[in-house]
Amino acid sequence: MGPWRLTSAPKAFSVSGAAEALLRGAWIGWIVVPYILGGLLFWQVALRSDAAGTAVAAPLSDVRARRRLLFLACFLIGPFAESATGFGAGIIGTMVLLRKLDLRAVHLLAFSLLSQTMILWGGMGNGAIVAAAFARADPTELMVNASWFQVAFNVFWLPLYWQMAEQAGIGTGWRERINEVLWLAAALGVLIAATATLGPEAAMLSAYGPLIVLRYLADNHPDRRMIGQAFSRVAPFTLLIGWLAAARLIPMLTQVLEQAARIVPYVGAPAWYPLLHAGTWLLAGALVTALLRRQASALPSEFSVTWKTGRLAILTIVIFSMMAEVLSGSGIADSLAQGMFTAFGRWVTVPLPLVSALFGTLANNGNAANGLFMASQVRLATEGGLNIAAVIALQHVAALSLNMVSPVRMSIVCGLAGVPGLERQAYRTMLPFAAVIVMVIVASSVLIAARIL
Repeated sequence: MGPWRLTSAPKAFSVSGAAEALLRGAWIGWIVVPYILGGLLFWQVALRSDAAGTAVAAPLSDVRARRRLLFLACFLIGPFAESATGFGAGIIGTMVLLRKLDLRAVHLLAFSLLSQTMILWGGMGNGAIVAAAFARADPTELMVNASWFQVAFNVFWLPLYWQMAEQAGIGTGWRERINEVLWLAAALGVLIAATATLGPEAAMLSAYGPLIVLRYLADNHPDRRMIGQAFSRVAPFTLLIGWLAAARLIPMLTQVLEQAARIVPYVGAPAWYPLLHAGTWLLAGALVTALLRRQASALPSEFSVTWKTGRLAILTIVIFSMMAEVLSGSGIADSLAQGMFTAFGRWVTVPLPLVSALFGTLANNGNAANGLFMASQVRLATEGGLNIAAVIALQHVAALSLNMVSPVRMSIVCGLAGVPGLERQAYRTMLPFAAVIVMVIVASSVLIAARIL
């Protein structure tokens, strides 16, 4: 019987059980598909007119204005763009703005990659929803817990950003730096509150959308004409954000949308509420925007681009969701965790987040790392009497955070900047930011293993 132990599940796992696990995994993967397709399509349609691009075409020479545009692009607009679609979309919005600053190529690449610092909320928070499904946890609770690791990242990232800005020739005094600290602190505070109130789907859009408007008003002091032009460009986002927030904050409306349709084929799996799902309204918003702007003829090509861009991510999510359910249902994940705990004790939870981070970086996808390791991490936390919520949150943070310097995103940013082959210099510039991620992950995992956190 010995050799066969390597080819059989740790517990009885029939063909029907395997089929159910595969179908359950496919269902978990499907839940996030509308976020991907809807987010990509809405972003393309809403920005189809080149108004945003023409608005930033002129060069910028004022020192204070240059510094404020740099902060706005890296820490507000870039993350906002990334939150709607994922897939590095924030890089595009950030780079369009930063071209006004006439930066050296390596600095243009590095600052554009900072748009990925809030990647945990990318793609309407779909990563958190999948991770929570793997952990059998609540997505909102997971993301609120993960937010505190994100705060730690930003505490160390901001001085690195200041240093890089000095090197790029966009330095400033301490008064402006304090201003940036206050804006970033406000952004993180509002984001955590929005996540706790609205959930991970609409949190970033709802938090950062108004902040971007306030920042625009504070920096530009626009007249009525400028405000009208700006509003016409952002109207689709404003209306969509308002509707998504209302659908979650008005109890009667939430109840109506929930009761209108609810599909939950598997116990313990995420339910699908078609009329409450943000992906549904992203798709609807794209269609309505195209019709109102008389651009309906462009929809077939936009759908084609959306599918080509998102199909690999969709396939990856579904496959790894299915794999994760097989590992969980067959008992393999539990047995692996139990074996590692027997061999190394609770301290085995220290290296595993780093393994997840490496895997997520290479795959450019946190869902893959969470699918492979989340169930084992939960089991290890249970066996070791550790803080399960903290372990789940750290696993999710580790799986996604280093994606900001993944080979795929590095290729995207170099391609957009028209400087293929500059990846090595960009990696060298971004190394301190990646080191911060590793430092926080290791320190947090040690504190969790020591039962301090």
